[in-house]
Amino acid sequence: MYLEIVTPEKKLFAGDIKLIRLPGSKGSFEILDQHAPIISTLEKGQIKVIDENGSELFFEVKRGVAECVDNNVIVLVDS
Repeated sequence: MYLEIVTPEKKLFAGDIKLIRLPGSKGSFEILDQHAPIISTLEKGQIKVIDENGSELFFEVKRGVAECVDNNVIVLVDS
């Protein structure tokens, strides 16, 4: 699954991942490989990413939106 995390200033992350956990406006949720299409607003919290090597990465966000379509995830956030 391919992920991009983008702020108005720069791209925070781009690459293949195994999992992403997001702070959705209705609660935290995870997206895994071959997830069904989804669009969600995000609230203040922490994004957790597990990359292809199993390394965990964390990003603090204020708000944003996430979309998953065809095994591609894009996250637009204020950081």
